[in-house]
Amino acid sequence: MENLNDSINADDLIIKEAFTEKNWNEIQSQDSWQIFKAMSEFVEGFDKLGKIGPSVSIFGSARTKPDSKYYEMSVEIAEKLVGKGYGVITGGGPGIMEAGNKGAQQANGKSISLNIVLPFEQTPNQYVDLDKSINFDYFFARKVCFVKYSQGFIVMPGGFGTMDELFESLTLIQTKKIGKFPIVLVGTEFWSGLLDWIKDVMLGVENNVGLEDMNLIKLVDTPDEAIRVIEEFYNKYLLKPNF
Repeated sequence: MENLNDSINADDLIIKEAFTEKNWNEIQSQDSWQIFKAMSEFVEGFDKLGKIGPSVSIFGSARTKPDSKYYEMSVEIAEKLVGKGYGVITGGGPGIMEAGNKGAQQANGKSISLNIVLPFEQTPNQYVDLDKSINFDYFFARKVCFVKYSQGFIVMPGGFGTMDELFESLTLIQTKKIGKFPIVLVGTEFWSGLLDWIKDVMLGVENNVGLEDMNLIKLVDTPDEAIRVIEEFYNKYLLKPNF
């Protein structure tokens, strides 16, 4: 109960602060600091990630336990990606992110972390390459780095953060802001309800997306199927990772 009350009080403070009038000096100093902080995150991210070579991002829940089938599948997917010549990018936290980094490290591949500083999840997991770990305060800077340096996205079951990353990637591809890189959802039993709603309601009833947009997503159930989608996509363009 104490933790819940602490959380409510912190939320109240944030909301009240948003409505507090500030003088020009406060606005100028705080906003200027935030601008330079965001710039520094982009600079560090671009500098480190520009050297990693072709990589695939693995998204998924921080709450997934090591005995989960999805954790085990994420380890295997990461190992197989490394075997095909890709680095693995995750959010650097526990759960699915840890599994992705673990698989990459076990296969002696590049294990990259884009860690977000949160009150309950602040340090990268133990399987991250320390020279390829970046800490972010801003989600938007982190997401830019995810999509700018990934040549594919494998999305495991997850919560709001995973949905955010999935739909960010879909939106940027749909609007042609980035290339039509493969997006692979793993786990029919988890994703089928969402995909049915997109097809039946978002497309079928409201016509808010196009029929061709449904082709941006591939749904699979095994690590081998996930890797096959990535491989078939790049084989079509006669492209291979260069390391």
